[in-house]
Amino acid sequence: MSTETAPFRQDARVIGLVGIAHGTSHFYHLILAALIPWLKPAFNLSYTELGMLMTVFFVVSGVGQAMAGFVVDRVGARAVLFFGMAMLGLSALMLSGAASYAALLAGSVLAGVGNAIFHPADYTLLNQRVSRARLAHGFSVHGISGNIGWAAAPLFLTSVAAVSGWRSALLWAALLPFGVLLVLWLNREALRPDPIAPRSAAAGQGGSMAFMRLPSVWMCFAFFLLTAVALGGIQSFASISLQSLYGISRELATSSYTAYMLASAAGMLAGGFLGAGARHHDRTVALAFAAAALLALVLAAGAGPAWMALPLMAMIGLCSGIAGPSRDLMIRAAAPKGATGRVYGVVYSGLDSGLAIGPLLFGAVMDAGHPSWVFAGIALFQALAIATAVGVGGSTRAAQLRTA
Repeated sequence: MSTETAPFRQDARVIGLVGIAHGTSHFYHLILAALIPWLKPAFNLSYTELGMLMTVFFVVSGVGQAMAGFVVDRVGARAVLFFGMAMLGLSALMLSGAASYAALLAGSVLAGVGNAIFHPADYTLLNQRVSRARLAHGFSVHGISGNIGWAAAPLFLTSVAAVSGWRSALLWAALLPFGVLLVLWLNREALRPDPIAPRSAAAGQGGSMAFMRLPSVWMCFAFFLLTAVALGGIQSFASISLQSLYGISRELATSSYTAYMLASAAGMLAGGFLGAGARHHDRTVALAFAAAALLALVLAAGAGPAWMALPLMAMIGLCSGIAGPSRDLMIRAAAPKGATGRVYGVVYSGLDSGLAIGPLLFGAVMDAGHPSWVFAGIALFQALAIATAVGVGGSTRAAQLRTA
């Protein structure tokens, strides 16, 4: 697990390297979504077929994350991180040369395989190589880098595609993971993994699957599933819903989503300091999501002036961001010693599962003509997530008392 003390420069180096890797994975979440205006006419696809490309990506990534956690604990996080980065680059090369829908699906599968490794590998490296006192800040930077990746992908890809076409955009996108892989390789000593525990040690603790009998692990999975369904609704349909509810322009609705993302990043930065000084991380998460859910209900009412849309979206993002570092510390506390990769792999597969479900669920709501239900649904899933967070904290504290 994380060291007690280490030089600031050493910790910052590890946090920066892992953050760059995580930002790259989030960039790849949107490489196809950002190019829909070009892919649709190029292949004569329906929106359902285009949506299936994203669903395939997240389903493969979700299943793969649960498996990747075991591989991380077996061979080490660094090697797995290198593999995932290479797969992202190869997926962009495959997609850039796609001549059929089947080839696009194959590229989505390959990208999902690459994306699957990041959370178990990233969090294992942070836990092993970053000082305990700076771990909350490491989680904060990790979350912020992911938001930067989400924000950068549409801007970069659409700009290149508008000038030289979608195939060129994907070719340029392939340079990102290969370039990051080179940086990681040159700094591989900083990312050296802890020695792998002998199999006999794991067997003595109930075997490599023993962690799956812990209620806290499955409550963490449920927490990520629920919050990701809400996030999927925000990413896919918040802007469209705001246009219908408040009669605002597409530009202002899009700016409201941008405000959500920027405020979420700011919240993660603040949440790192808050998490570093707190003991009961589940309570921080619960309070932050309670505030976010109430704000989402205000938006769902659609009763206020149009100018409210942007600041309310920003406040929802701020609250959600504040919860991020405490969420990761909460999972760390719930993970048995020596099972960090496995726990993060299983738990974060809930994130991909939710991101696969959310757009389909909220898309049906929009098709039914109920834009206010989008924000009501977001509030509902955030409220349900509070119950799982409190359950994780209570279960972890009970386990700590039993072993004290």
